[in-house]
Amino acid sequence: MFNSNSPSGFDSFAIATSRIFDFSVMLVAAYAAFFVRFQNFNLDAPYQAVVFIGGLLVFVACSSTGVYVSWRGRNRSFLFGRLSLSWFLAFSVLFGLLVFTKQSDHFSRTWIALWMLISLIGALGFRIVVYAILGLVRARGWNQKRVLILGNGPTANSVIKRLHKSEWIGYKVVGVVPMTERCTSTGYQNTPCLNEIGDLARFIDEQQIKEAWICLPLSQGERIHHLLNELRHSTVDVRYAPDMSDLRLLNHKVSEVAGIYTLDLSCAGIDGVNLIVKKVEDVILASLILIAISPLLVLISLGVKLSSPGPILFKQHRHGIDGKPIKVYKFRTMYLEENDASSFLSQARKSDPRVTPFGAFLRKTSLDELPQFYNVLQGRMSIVGPRPHALSHNEYYKELIASYMQRHKVKPGITGWAQIHGLRGETDTVDKMEKRVEYDLFYIENWSIWLDIKIVCMTVFRGFNNENAY
Repeated sequence: MFNSNSPSGFDSFAIATSRIFDFSVMLVAAYAAFFVRFQNFNLDAPYQAVVFIGGLLVFVACSSTGVYVSWRGRNRSFLFGRLSLSWFLAFSVLFGLLVFTKQSDHFSRTWIALWMLISLIGALGFRIVVYAILGLVRARGWNQKRVLILGNGPTANSVIKRLHKSEWIGYKVVGVVPMTERCTSTGYQNTPCLNEIGDLARFIDEQQIKEAWICLPLSQGERIHHLLNELRHSTVDVRYAPDMSDLRLLNHKVSEVAGIYTLDLSCAGIDGVNLIVKKVEDVILASLILIAISPLLVLISLGVKLSSPGPILFKQHRHGIDGKPIKVYKFRTMYLEENDASSFLSQARKSDPRVTPFGAFLRKTSLDELPQFYNVLQGRMSIVGPRPHALSHNEYYKELIASYMQRHKVKPGITGWAQIHGLRGETDTVDKMEKRVEYDLFYIENWSIWLDIKIVCMTVFRGFNNENAY
């Protein structure tokens, strides 16, 4: 009954068309790549056999990775990632077969690479066009799934609002059935409250409703069970959107663990392959940056040494990933006698007498953070992530901000989503810290390598000089 991928007739046609197109684009791309490489279209029998095998491998890979299912309402970028992964797997297996059978020397590697690139671009381009057309068709009221909302709480209102704003997805909310109390209006045009519908299953069949979405809190378990029992003979797709409006969720999703489906409420999104990708990103970028700024590091070290007595580097203890203590390096910016752990609860303020003149310049330009690239190579920090706060600050704010410690589900960063939006420097009110935490949690929940690149680029233009840094 809980079926999230039941395709409509139009969706089934699009899926079937995608299968045919993928095989066709493999064939066309093979000839196009052959022409680019050899300036003719005369593929001999061995090349034609490889093209046929490659087409079958792509079909199998796409079927195995879930490309050939209905993607109505799902993340398009995730689909394109799945498609690219399928292509990579298929061609990896193909090349492996050629090597294993000692036939790889008989085929042009340039041709294989061009074949893979051209065919993948064609498959991606086809889907971009198809989903653009589907979006226009659905926005005009065609190819839509009729949805009935069961529940009238905050989650139900949010679902209605989102579906109304995303007409291109192809879901039309035909009504709301209140489960806890009567309602007179949903607040959205053409979405009526259905207080008296009688037999729910019969109503769904008569109105040709394709999906019923249960939007009730977890505390209404008995009512949810009653609804499922009432719909047990119906073929309608049933979804459950639990009302968790009173919880701060982080990367909530459904996972399968040892054959058991779990609803993840608060989990780090950077795990598995993503964790490896981010580690590689950190090591490569940190190494290149340290090499590039090494002359600047020498000059700043001389400036710190000449500006006031004391060490060049200031070592601070912070909380790293999973809340474990780490040691973070910075260029010293304060006079030695004031720069101790016991006084750190008082953050640096504007015109702070503890800060040296040269230290003020370093703080203003964020150059005091440069030694933390070494922390990145040590594995203690990441280039992009939530900024590490003092231990005393963590102890103080975690009691005032419910989701504060969730920011430690990833490695702290040199720069972050909050910093490029000006949320840095002194947090003299709880509201300021709460705002910074919200931006940190947004980063964790929406992480991607492209978001990291965006933050790094924006840091170059915004992060080195900020009015809140002192």
